[in-house]
This record gives sequence, C-alpha cells and structure tokens, in this order.
Amino acid sequence: MAAAKTFDAIVVGGGPAGATAAADLAARGHAVLLLDRAGRIKPCGGAVPPRLIEEFDIPPQLLVAHVRRARVVSPMSRRVDMPIDGGYVGMVDREIFDEWLRERAAARGAVRRNGVYLDLRHERDGTVTVRYQAQGAHEASECRGRAVIGADGAHSAVARQRVAGGDSTPLVFAYHEVIRSPGRFAASEQYDAARCDVFYNAGLSPDFYAWIFPHGDTASIGTGSAVKGFSLRSAVTALRHATGLADRETVRREGAPIPLRPLPRWDDGRNVVLAGDAAGIVAPASGEGIYYAMAGGRLAADAVHQFITSRDPRALRTARRRFMRAHGSVFWILGMMQRYWYASDNRRERFVSICRDRDVQQLTFEAYMRKELVRARPAAHARIFFKNIAHLTGLAPV
Repeated sequence: MAAAKTFDAIVVGGGPAGATAAADLAARGHAVLLLDRAGRIKPCGGAVPPRLIEEFDIPPQLLVAHVRRARVVSPMSRRVDMPIDGGYVGMVDREIFDEWLRERAAARGAVRRNGVYLDLRHERDGTVTVRYQAQGAHEASECRGRAVIGADGAHSAVARQRVAGGDSTPLVFAYHEVIRSPGRFAASEQYDAARCDVFYNAGLSPDFYAWIFPHGDTASIGTGSAVKGFSLRSAVTALRHATGLADRETVRREGAPIPLRPLPRWDDGRNVVLAGDAAGIVAPASGEGIYYAMAGGRLAADAVHQFITSRDPRALRTARRRFMRAHGSVFWILGMMQRYWYASDNRRERFVSICRDRDVQQLTFEAYMRKELVRARPAAHARIFFKNIAHLTGLAPV
C-alpha cells in the first residue's frame, strides 16, 4: 500500500482565518489540507472595511450592501448619526463570503475535506497526525502534516489541547436573527439599508451592545453579552419590537462565542500555531473580527512558511509578535473603552454624547478604515482628550 501523503500544512477550520492561511500557503506552492466542518455559519454583523477589500483582493460582487453612515442610540433613546465621509463600510453574507474564501483556497491548490477535528499527535519524525471525523463516516480518519494551523473558532480544540493558556479565553456570547429586510434601498427613521444602527442599552446588552446591520435583501439583528443568565434572544425580540421589525420574516437564528482578548501565546513551540478566533483576535468594544481573522491567518501562513523552510519552530512565534506590533495598541485602547464606557447606562449615555463630536466621528472612521491609530491630527486628538476628561468628570452636559 502506498504511503499516505504528508501535507506541508493542515489548516483546521475554514472561516476567514483558516481559508486565508490555506490560500496563502497554497499560492506559495505548499501542499495544504483545509479541514472544515460543513454547514457552519457564524453569527456576525458582516462588516468589512475598505482595507480588507483591497488587502485581500475581495471582488465587489461579494458585498451585499454599502453602509454610508452609522447611528448610535443611547439608553435614553438619544440618537447620533455619524456619516462616513468619502467612504463606506462593506457588508458581506458570511455563508457566501466564507465559502468563496474556501473555494479560492481550493483554486490555488489546497485540498478541501469536510470533517470535525478530534485531536492530534506528534510523530517521531517531527510531523503531526491529525484525527478527524469525516461527515457520515463511522470511524475516525487521519492525515499527516509538517505543521498545523488551528483556526477552529473561539472554543478551539486545537488551542485547548496544544497551546498553553488556550483553554482560558474570556468570551462574549453573541446571538443574531437574520430577517428579510424592508428593502435593499429602504430608508426610514427606523431602518435604513445604508446605515448600521448600534444600541448601547443595558436592557439590550448589560456589557456590550446590540445592532441592526443591513445586508441587502436581509438584515442582521443581534446582541452579545458575557453576563450569565442574560437572555440574548429576549433582547433581540425586544429590539425587533422597538424598531418595527418584529413582523419581518426570520430567515435563520444563530449564536456563538466571541473571544474578548488575544491569547498570550499562539504556538506550541513545535509545529502548531493558532489564527482567528482560536487565537482570540476579535477587537474589543466593537467585536469586529473578519479583518483581524484574515490578517491573523495571513501571518500564521507566513510563520508556517518560515517554519517549513527553516525547520526552526521559533518561526511560529512571529505570527503573534507581528500581529500585536501592528494592532496591539488599537486592541488595548478599545479594551479600555469597553471596560469603562460600557460599565453602566449613565456612562453609555455620555459615550453616545461624545459620538456627536465631529473630531470623534472622523478619527473613529479613519481608524476603522485604515485599521491603525490615526496620528496625523494632533490637534484633534488633544480636543478629544479634553472632551473625554470633561465627560469622565461629569463636567460636560449629556
């Protein structure tokens, strides 16, 4: 019997992180296996910034909506509209978007297999054997690789089994309902097909936020919380009633955990490295994860390429090091914002008041579009600093 093929890399998980890593490695000529659980759709608002579209060469037809403005709503129902001057935020349908990414990986040479990851073992020759349960199979199957990328979500089995600290990720649980939208071009006070609505209200989320995001013919209505016992489904029902969307047809309901902070380590020091939610890279305060997942997947692919080329496991550490160098400051600031401003409805009320400021609006969207802190406008930063101090001390009016 012929010996089973040894892949250069086995990627566990076919979301944006895993599919990006598989595509990048396959494009470099590596033999790649992409192992993914069939039928999985992650609950997600689906927002993607222009930098993602450009950096990862995403075709325009995958965007189901173009958001030109955002609206934030306070606990007392005060509304602040925030235009996106000269730009837009793209919206994708994760079911279609993720599959397109997986198909791109396959087109570049990656081998796709549907199955549920079970465990892995290290072999004496330095390779890794991955066990998985193929769809419809009664017995486990095995495949062998030189390296493994764990991109199997917030409850990553790869992280729990092989990476120190991988079993202690703090999580927010998200739930959303996808509904038939009032119309691809609808525009009203309650719903606008070109506007994202974000609700800061303890009744809808005691520690995060609720949302209505347009997706063209559908819309995502959801919320998230780490508070045990808080009913996410009841909160979404209340939001649908409050916004006149209770009677719209529900297409599907989905829930999943979202990690709150990057893991302190992403590799096992041998031949395993993490990416995406498995590595904990979802932006605090906003919960945004698609761009960071794909960026992390690309860095994991770079690290695995270096590891395969050099056979030095220290190369795997570069994925986390490079990611935190590029995005660690943003994550730290967003984490501080979430811990302070989301702590009570009084603070949420003041947070929404700050969002009325044009300096805040412009710098917020500039940072979102570029995925980096905007340092070119020191005067604006100074004004925002003093306005924040005024709200923190209660001197500014709400």
